Formats: sequence, structure tokens, C-alpha cells
Amino acid sequence: MTLSERNQKHNWHPYTQHKTAQPAIAITKGEGALLWDENGKEYIDAIASWWVNPYGHSNKFIANAIYKQLTTLEHVLFGGFTHEPAVLLSEKLIEILPSNQQKIFFSDNGSTAVEIAIKVAMQYFYNKNEKRATIIAFENAFHGDTFGAMAASGISFWTQAFQESLIQVIRIPVPTIGNEKASYDTLGEIIKNNDCAAFIFEPLVQGAAGMVMYEASALDKLISICKENKIFTIADEVMTGFGKTGKNFACDYLSQKPDMMCLSKALTGGTIPMAITTFTSAIFDGFYDDDINKALFHGHTFTANPTGCAAALASIELLQTSEMQDNIQRIHQQHLQFQEKIKKHQKVKTTRVLGVIFALEIKTDSQASYYGNLRNKLYAFFIKKGIVLRPVGNIVYVLPPYIISNEQLQKVYQTIEEALEIV
Repeated sequence: MTLSERNQKHNWHPYTQHKTAQPAIAITKGEGALLWDENGKEYIDAIASWWVNPYGHSNKFIANAIYKQLTTLEHVLFGGFTHEPAVLLSEKLIEILPSNQQKIFFSDNGSTAVEIAIKVAMQYFYNKNEKRATIIAFENAFHGDTFGAMAASGISFWTQAFQESLIQVIRIPVPTIGNEKASYDTLGEIIKNNDCAAFIFEPLVQGAAGMVMYEASALDKLISICKENKIFTIADEVMTGFGKTGKNFACDYLSQKPDMMCLSKALTGGTIPMAITTFTSAIFDGFYDDDINKALFHGHTFTANPTGCAAALASIELLQTSEMQDNIQRIHQQHLQFQEKIKKHQKVKTTRVLGVIFALEIKTDSQASYYGNLRNKLYAFFIKKGIVLRPVGNIVYVLPPYIISNEQLQKVYQTIEEALEIV
């Protein structure tokens, strides 16, 4: 029995309708930008395994940091205790985060990082005997699968089974070019008619919506409106963080600074699950009280796991090397060159590039569903060609590891061109 067949007996995979899905591909090895399955077939991981693996598979520098930490202190509870890797990581993050971020709260994945931010926003006002129960979010947002994060997400088929159980979230249009005024005006109306605790957003790029991009100036305006009305702003940088947009964080493009930030995915270089939510000192002070009931009662068994902290420290060190920064710029230039080549193709509706992110929208006669026939046909074609790409409806995007070679990128681009001929 193959590994893939054994897998089918017991494992329930994410975002998968097992009755209609193909068996999962069994991966046995990864190195650099490449993966190999149990039959020896090679794949280029062109999406860095859901955006978590910017420094390549089986990265020895991160692996050595993990090994060293495992032989010193693998884990200790973070309730009432601390340790050097957590302190070092918080210090390192404060150095590279926007200057208003001063407090670090550890958790274990992007959804919980968002969940914590939403809870903090609502409890902050509760602690002050002020009820603010409404969260503002973008249309077609995606922030995760736990209940608060799910409520803030706008892709309905992922959340429709739970609509009656979710917190109140009101949505505004994404301020894409030409749509800015509608976004500003809608935000103003919501604030006027509701007691709002926070506005949560994916800065500059909506990942799961199909790499929808908008300008930093538009987001600055929305943040300014919130600040004028004493509404917290939450930057969900789970996808965009750690170099994806060409800067350490997408918020580095902004003049306005968010009150909270959510980090995960590339935080540990794709090695160990870990997430962080960061806050201003003013938010922390809203919980700092003689009354125990005003504390933030949220925690995870593996909060600030020392091994995860060691992986994150190694990952940040890699990110800050001139080699990795040059790689980010190299991939960006490769994307721009491919964009120039492909944007006038008769089957291409739009293209967009930011940092290491490239997205292409295929012309269709009707709305392409998220997991519809077009998407499935494209996905199967890419896999057959040895390329890991996961289209979103009619959007094909590339978000590769920073260590991918130009030759590997050219193979990805060539395969996308070939895919256009079959749609």
C-alpha cells in the first residue's frame, strides 16, 4: 500500500471535499524550492507551501538553531515563567516592527493571532465599562478559521454554516483604484451608526481573495478615519509579513501605524507552528489593573515555545541578510519582466505584482467559483507539470520561496503560459 493510500484511511485534510478530491500527494523530501513525492517526482513549490517557507525546505541554518535549542530547553510553560529565546525574539521583533508596537503576545497560528487581536479590542472597551461589539472588515477578507477570525472573514462559503453564531462584523469595500471614495464613505457611515471596536485588514494584499491589491495611501486614509474616532486598527500580516511585499512588513509602506499586528506563517520559516500578536503600550495599559478580571485570559499550552522562538530568531536573521534581501528584489524584477510579457495575452484580464507576489487573472465568461471547474483544471495541470500552484478561482498567483532560482521561476512562468492554452 502506498503512503498516499495509507493516508486516505484516517487523515481528514483541510479545505477538502474527500468524496470528490483526488488522493493527497505523498511528499517524502524537500530541499530548497523543490519537493519530491513517494514516486520520485519533483515539484517546484511556487507558493512556499501556503506562504510559510521563504528560506527553502530543509534549511540547515534554521534546523541547526532548532537542534541547538532542543538540546537545551525544548519547552516550558509561559504562565509565570519565561526564557531567553522568547525574550530575544520579542526584542528582535520590536527592532523591526513599526515603532508604536511595544508588546508581544505569543500563540500558535494565524487564526489565533487574529482571534487574540479581536478579543483584545473588545475587552479593552469592556474594561472601561464601554460596550463596543462591532468589528469592521473588508469585503472578501480572509482572517482565519476560529470564530472571531471567521466572523471577520468575508468569503461566505467558508462561514455560512456558522452565521448565527458569529460576532457582528460590518464590511467596507476594498479601496482598489477607483473604489477609494466608496470605501471611505462606507467606513464613515458604519462608524456613525455603530459602536465599533476595531477595523481589521490585510494590508495592501488580500491573499485568499486572489491577491487583490490596493494602494498604501488608501489604507492610510482608512486608518486615519479610525484613529479620529478612537477605533483600533488591526493589521493582519499573517501572509504579507517577513518580506513578501518587498519590505519586512506591508505596514512599512504606510504613514499611519496600526494599533495591533498579527504575525505567523513565515515567522518560523515554515518549521514550527507559532504566531504573535503585537500591541501598542496604550492597549496593554487597558489591561494593567489591580482587578484580576481585567487581565487578558487567553493562552495556549505551547505559548512562546522555546524551540519555535529559536526557529523564528534564525528565520529573522536570514531575512535580514543581504543575500535574502537581494533575492527578494531579484524575484520582484523577474515577476515584472514576466508581467510585461504576459499582460497582453488574449486570455489575460489583469496582472499585478508586489514584492515577491505575482497574480494573473484569466478572462472568463462568468464568475469563476473558488473551487470550481476552471480552478480544478488549472491545479491538475500544474501538478502534472511538477509545479505547486493553487489558483483561486480564475486567479493564478506565484509566491515562491526567496531562494528559488531564476531557472525555476522561468519554468513556473512557462507552465502558466502553457496553462493559458488549455482554458
